[in-house]
Amino acid sequence: MAADRKPNSALADVIAESGATYYALAREIRSVAAEAGQRLSTGPSAVAYWVAGGTPSGQTPFYIAEALTRRTKRRVTVAEIGLGSAVTGGVLEADPLAAVADLGRSVMQRRRDFLGAAFTASAVGLPLAYDHEAVAATLRAAEAGGSVGPAEVATVRQLTETFRSADERMGGGHGLTTVTAYLTDTVAPMLTARFPSAAVRSDAFGAAAQLACLVGWKHHDLGREGAAQRYYLLGYQLACEADPNGHAAWMMRALTHQALDLGHPRSCPELAEAALHRASGKVDRQTEALLLVTCARAYGAGGQRARAARALLAAEDAVTDTREPVPAYAAASGPVAATVASHMGKTLTAMKDHAAAERHYRRSLAGRAPGTYQLKHGLTLANLGKAVAGQHRHEEAVGLWARSLDFMGGVVSDRNRQAVREIQAAAARYRKRGVTRAANLNQRATELLSNHT
Repeated sequence: MAADRKPNSALADVIAESGATYYALAREIRSVAAEAGQRLSTGPSAVAYWVAGGTPSGQTPFYIAEALTRRTKRRVTVAEIGLGSAVTGGVLEADPLAAVADLGRSVMQRRRDFLGAAFTASAVGLPLAYDHEAVAATLRAAEAGGSVGPAEVATVRQLTETFRSADERMGGGHGLTTVTAYLTDTVAPMLTARFPSAAVRSDAFGAAAQLACLVGWKHHDLGREGAAQRYYLLGYQLACEADPNGHAAWMMRALTHQALDLGHPRSCPELAEAALHRASGKVDRQTEALLLVTCARAYGAGGQRARAARALLAAEDAVTDTREPVPAYAAASGPVAATVASHMGKTLTAMKDHAAAERHYRRSLAGRAPGTYQLKHGLTLANLGKAVAGQHRHEEAVGLWARSLDFMGGVVSDRNRQAVREIQAAAARYRKRGVTRAANLNQRATELLSNHT
């Protein structure tokens, strides 16, 4: 009933900001829809109905947001005007650039509904049915003058690498708001510019996808899994504009690993296989190795031991082929051989082959400089300790865990805290059994946790 409707004050406020009459706004909405190939008969009465709390149908909310964007000369989103939301992981947005604005606003305003959002298992497979062409048309229609060239894109990549390097030393919680603001206020608007060539446009979207992936990783590292998933999905959409084969497959990999880390393996084999199929023959062999080991992890988590073993062997073979350069998105994870070895260790741990897992964890440690990869080094030492403990070499495991704690101080990371809690629990058990240095390890872990609360 009309009496049950609540006036849309958010929409009314932005219309007032734009200075447009309902008649002028309706005309702008019709124009936007016509550009997208849809004929609307929107009049001022329809605008009044929406302000009164009525709901526009179909794609009309996006046309309203775009019309107001043009009037206010800033990015207006459907979420801002109360006609939709981009803060859940259950959808892939029709307008990724509007999603950037909505997500950025949620982070910078510290919205609890977003930062505390749960990971959505049903969203893991969203890329499998994604209509890239429809979204690409929306993004093309949003191009609105200005000029961006290779120098601006190179700057985005340089700053992203600076942010990523800082994360490796200080954890995902360091500089999150700064990185988010850069993506929201600088990089996303850049994507609506005119580019000198298709190659530069692809490079710009690729740089933005890497930055979105980094923001997603930062949330993942802080344990904000719903927010992380949403940024990974956004990164996937941007990557499709840059390179629908290799880079898009890489973002599918990120979504797979997050689901595996959280213990949701159901959709992972299908997504990992689709990523590998999409990229196979179109990327270098080392990147292919990273996608193969993702398949192995998905198979191992699902109890498919034979398939996991075959994928591990294929990854081990592919990673030795270094003839072609690794693309920037894959190189961002660090030395490829070390990353492959780490995920081999995780796969074998899930398969209870602790001796083989130990070999690969040690290989991963040898392939990364501790000072450059402090976060990964500490976590890999913790995993190595678990593999050694699984072989009943308890005193050696205590020593490895003690070394891992050396890398965990001062790092703002929920993954670190979880690892320290596991070490604390194991040390408490070993202390009761009289294992050498277990009491000291338990005390160190307890102190480290108290310093991070």
